[in-house]
Amino acid sequence: MIVLNKNQFLTIIFIFLSLNFVEAQEEKPQEEKTQQNNRALYRELDFLELRGTHVTDAVVGTSMILGDYPDSELDIFFRIGYKYHIISNLNVNLSFNKYSIALDETTNLGFMSFDLNLEYLVSPYSEFSPFVFGGYGYNASNYFEETHTKVQFGLGLEYIFMDGFGVKLFGDYNFVLSNEMEGLIIPDQDESFLRVGLGLNLYFGGNKRKEQILKNIDTVINSNLIK
Repeated sequence: MIVLNKNQFLTIIFIFLSLNFVEAQEEKPQEEKTQQNNRALYRELDFLELRGTHVTDAVVGTSMILGDYPDSELDIFFRIGYKYHIISNLNVNLSFNKYSIALDETTNLGFMSFDLNLEYLVSPYSEFSPFVFGGYGYNASNYFEETHTKVQFGLGLEYIFMDGFGVKLFGDYNFVLSNEMEGLIIPDQDESFLRVGLGLNLYFGGNKRKEQILKNIDTVINSNLIK
């Protein structure tokens, strides 16, 4: 029979406690990482249930030039577009915009633009979210008699009133890289105009991403059960 003295017994207890402490410290970061990953998966699932990876939108609103005519007025503006969500917060979108510029009470000019934007959704997991966007555009008069390039940026608010359907209000500022947009040439004065719109977003798609998320969640749960 092995008989341990007091010092040997205390040494064994100390080693045992130290090993368990080290093991617990190693497992804790892994558990925290698993919990964080789980939360991210569920948040992504919330986004896909509420919205989706693809979006089509239609907008009606008003436009106004900020150029060389002091008597310019508000006029009509339409948009149709498509968006793809790269991640929950960020999408890339392409839109066709048809709008008119009223230089005064009697002069009205028609334009169109093709806009490519990146859009950042501030709260993609909730029904109500602000968003900001910016990008590059190609501007043209009716029948493409005049064409210009431009840059644009804007902000807005979106409200999901039912799964997959959102209403939005936004405004954008467009800076045309030319001073000939409305036919009046003044050197060193590029043109800019504002557009404000009220629109509807229709979300769809994302089923494959949902399936993958659910598989990953099941894998995490099963691995935790095995432990």
